[in-house]
Amino acid sequence: MVQSAPSFTAESLEALKKRYADAAQGHVFAYFEDLDDEAAAALFEQLSSIDVERCNEFFDRTVRNPVAQDEAATIAPLESGSFGSTLGGADAATADEWRAEGMRLIRANKVAVILLAGGQGTRLGSSAPKGCYDIGLPSEKSLFQIQAERIRRLQQLAADGDRAATIPWLVMTSGPTSAATQKAFEDAQFFGLRREDVYFFNQGVLPCFDFEGRIMLERPDRVAVAPDGNGGIYEALRLSGALEWLRARGVEHIHSYCVDNCLVRVADPTFVGYAALRGAECGALVVPKKSWDESVGVICLRNGRFAVVEYSEIDAETAQTTRPGSAELAFNAGNICNHYYTLDFLQKRVPGIEAQLEHHVAKKKIKCVDLESGAQVAPAKPNGIKLERFVFDVFPFVDRMAILEVDRKDQFSPLKNAPGSGSDCPETSRDDLIAQCIRFAEAAGARVQVTPGSAPRFEISALVSYAGEGLESLSGKTLAADQHIVDVDSVVTA
Repeated sequence: MVQSAPSFTAESLEALKKRYADAAQGHVFAYFEDLDDEAAAALFEQLSSIDVERCNEFFDRTVRNPVAQDEAATIAPLESGSFGSTLGGADAATADEWRAEGMRLIRANKVAVILLAGGQGTRLGSSAPKGCYDIGLPSEKSLFQIQAERIRRLQQLAADGDRAATIPWLVMTSGPTSAATQKAFEDAQFFGLRREDVYFFNQGVLPCFDFEGRIMLERPDRVAVAPDGNGGIYEALRLSGALEWLRARGVEHIHSYCVDNCLVRVADPTFVGYAALRGAECGALVVPKKSWDESVGVICLRNGRFAVVEYSEIDAETAQTTRPGSAELAFNAGNICNHYYTLDFLQKRVPGIEAQLEHHVAKKKIKCVDLESGAQVAPAKPNGIKLERFVFDVFPFVDRMAILEVDRKDQFSPLKNAPGSGSDCPETSRDDLIAQCIRFAEAAGARVQVTPGSAPRFEISALVSYAGEGLESLSGKTLAADQHIVDVDSVVTA
């Protein structure tokens, strides 16, 4: 998608104008002659970096001539026994084996993590990267810091004598968040991780289109662009050199997740071990749906291949179907954007798949220049199209898939909505993490003294415990509900 911008000469300008005119996008030069030298150079560079023919192809294939949906396509729930579960039952004993295998791979420096962190905290009232957001914990830690400290703790648990374990952390940013994210890491001294173990790369962008397929101008000197969706991760990994970086470090297994989940078990050894032992090339964590009408996509089978089907694509009758002889929903595998890959899959299989991945249409309100009046418009209703790919679009092409069911209360608390909205918001994220810390303490034999009707502010640092381990010394103690435990030997008792 991105090409090297040529020098700005009269000849190169004419060549670029012709290229856009031939692509029926010559209007992007409508105000070029009115720009000062600096603005003209900036627009020239941006237009040179866009593969306009390929972008037109994306629009044509997605909007003008979309691939006909197979009306005979059938969806079916995951078959019982085709996926693992950590919720008890037959898999409870083997979960320890999965975790042991995951720890072995981490100890051997074979595991890395990819963080999808391209979003801003706009819905949260912040223009900063969402990973910088403080959900209101006693420690006032950001999401970035919480996740970095889980990596540090897991590295500590996996270390073998004098041999350190290292989990490389790849952070995918976007244009609006790249500089701010890297500055946040630098200001925090990489949250205690080694700088050389963190790799930043940018997801791609695509021009925004009006409904007729014309590329939109955000300003006279700038094309309106938008991130190409979390499915852009595959091309971004390849073009950035990240995959070669991982290969040089000997990494073979990768855990990928979204920044807005405060409960994520980064580099989850149980998940990694489960997928590795099954010989999977790709995997996904799922949680049981709260109810049949929960607004969450589900992993199921479409025409016999793994896929994520959005809740809006399943009619109410189908969504309420239960498994034979059970009250459990048949379509119950809620997708939480928490994935596993082998490096071989990303580096050798995915490049051949990319051309087959379809884009999705997102109709949005896009600030733009009205080409007739020249005025800048802030629309009140959707006026344009952003094209996106989704990270799970590769699922139908996967031959060996590993699905693992986990407990929502321990691994999934998304941060999507504004403070005070009551669901998937800072308050619910904070409460979910505090509740988990209380469960960790109680499982170790402690009692947290919570006053009825009050909101506890009880936090156990991820540097103390990754998933409830290492708290044996709390057994028999009654703990104050308002404290941040950074050392089990200095807890506040009630």
